[in-house]
Amino acid sequence: MYTQSLLILALTALASATPLKRATGPTSNEFTQGGCRPVMFAFARGSTEIGNMGTVCGPQTSDGIKAAFGDANVATEGITYAAALAPNALPGGTDAKSKQAMASVLNAMASQCPDSVILAGGYSQGAAVSHRAIESLDPAVQNQIAGVILYGDTQNLQDKAQIPGFDKAKTKIIFFGAEG
Repeated sequence: MYTQSLLILALTALASATPLKRATGPTSNEFTQGGCRPVMFAFARGSTEIGNMGTVCGPQTSDGIKAAFGDANVATEGITYAAALAPNALPGGTDAKSKQAMASVLNAMASQCPDSVILAGGYSQGAAVSHRAIESLDPAVQNQIAGVILYGDTQNLQDKAQIPGFDKAKTKIIFFGAEG
């Protein structure tokens, strides 16, 4: 529980306005290209964003996690999904293929890196992808996820400020300005 609280606190602090040197670009495949590290971070970008991390908050969050835990200790993996506009209108805010893309990455992290701490996050439609993917995971995989950070969460009202079936204490939802 202490580790979980520490990680949620770290994620919250990293989401603050503290400027960091930007090192992560709009695409990151550190897990698929480099394997396990002590901390694994999976992120789903918002609609129409470039790469698999986007540019609005995915790279910045990755950089913050790396600043807290050390570059060599963190593997960031952007979720490769269409990030098209139309799935936002579907029930759950995304489609099955996008949900499965993130669930596959999280399952692979959990099975290949059983001693790693897993963090996840998403922005806008990527937050919806995170909801649907994480709620679909086996409880053992969910338990390996220490924290989830969601920005501009399009499913916040529908899911009552939580990811259904996932520990609410391990989730932080952040809104920018009037979107909350």
